[in-house]
Amino acid sequence: MSPWFRQHGFALGAALGTVRKSPGSFLFNVLVVALALTLPFAGITLLDNVRPLSEQLSVDPEISVFVKAETPREQAQALAPRIRAILGGDAAARTSVAFVPREDALASLKERSELGEVIDTLGENPLPDSYVLKLDGYTSASAASKVDSIVEQLRALPGVDAVQVDSSWVKRLAALLGVLRLALLLLAVTLGIVVIAVVFNTIRLQVLTQKEEIAVSKLLGATDNFIHRPFYYTGALLGLGAGAVALGVVAAALLPLNEAILAFARLYGSNFQLLPLGALEVAGLLAISAGLGLIGAMLSVRRHLARVR
Repeated sequence: MSPWFRQHGFALGAALGTVRKSPGSFLFNVLVVALALTLPFAGITLLDNVRPLSEQLSVDPEISVFVKAETPREQAQALAPRIRAILGGDAAARTSVAFVPREDALASLKERSELGEVIDTLGENPLPDSYVLKLDGYTSASAASKVDSIVEQLRALPGVDAVQVDSSWVKRLAALLGVLRLALLLLAVTLGIVVIAVVFNTIRLQVLTQKEEIAVSKLLGATDNFIHRPFYYTGALLGLGAGAVALGVVAAALLPLNEAILAFARLYGSNFQLLPLGALEVAGLLAISAGLGLIGAMLSVRRHLARVR
């Protein structure tokens, strides 16, 4: 076995020995750190479930282009090629562009509402000619943002009075998810600092407890790295254990939560449930929690061991 593996094996054994000497204190610190990690881990689980759901939403925006009332019929119909030119290429081929004469729009309004007699009293048709564009191929909230560019170009066409699009709710959903991600990031950073502070204080207490032992080791010629490594492993083990506990709490909380969600989702003909994180995500979160513990231990060791002579 190489000296590097032997040294780190000894450091890991020393860290585990420290844990065995005071398991109650170690478990208490694990629970404290786990409480700080549970909330961001739960938020990550929630966003991981909502993200694919939002991406699978059927986003087929419908754009209504209203021509000015005084525009002649021939000029209104001549807008069709220019509209397809704005859509361009494949989008134009996938988009249904239907011209709706004002007479048809009025007849449809009478059929869909109970205001037929009221409309007849107006004497003339108040509705303009229009186009209805049904866009296809917009299968995600991010793709729906491209509609804004199309709408602005349609508004600039001569004779166009107004353009109405019904995909704004999709963009609101995407914006809401963006806000939630940012809030979760800020929360994770804040609680990450809390984790580092807890590990920092835990290692500080260990250093004070082993002060005489460390001083003797230095007199015998032990290097700083040799003395520091067990504390580094203790911090990493603390973070790793806390991360595992936090993930276990989140997974356990999904069981009763899914019962309530499923009962609600069935009212809308859905079987949506929150799924636990995948193996790759779990490994990443455990690595992050262990890394936070290691950072706290390194900061504490470098600050307090320098005072031990």
